[in-house]
Amino acid sequence: MNKIVVFCLMFGSLAFSSLASQDNFSFDDPAERALFLRLTNELRCPMCQNQNIADSDAMIAHDMRRKVYSLLKQGKSEQEVIDYMKARYGDFVYYNPPVTFATVWLWLLPVLFAVGAGLVIIRRRKPALPEDMAVKLEKANKMLEQDK
Repeated sequence: MNKIVVFCLMFGSLAFSSLASQDNFSFDDPAERALFLRLTNELRCPMCQNQNIADSDAMIAHDMRRKVYSLLKQGKSEQEVIDYMKARYGDFVYYNPPVTFATVWLWLLPVLFAVGAGLVIIRRRKPALPEDMAVKLEKANKMLEQDK
């Protein structure tokens, strides 16, 4: 009997803890809900760095989801929400960073590296033997055959 009571208490505590950690966002318009889901998938969690705020369990991600929800409820557009988040957390928070003078090297550096590596490979190829060297080698081979 005691085992059943302990099992029920453990199961109940797990069920209530999972309900307590979920955010409940209600939308009247399905398009607004789709926009919310898209925005929470496009915004990066500043704490987790490789997760979006939809997947992150960090407290700041919860706060950011609530802020996105409240901004959408205020009638803000997608770009206004993104601009708000960028202004508050920087360009890092958005998965599609703008191409600026500071970020252009992220796209150019791999191309420059590939071109540089190609140039190094081409320059390091073995050069063909000059004609006089080929003649000298043939002469040396003949001398070696005569010594046998």
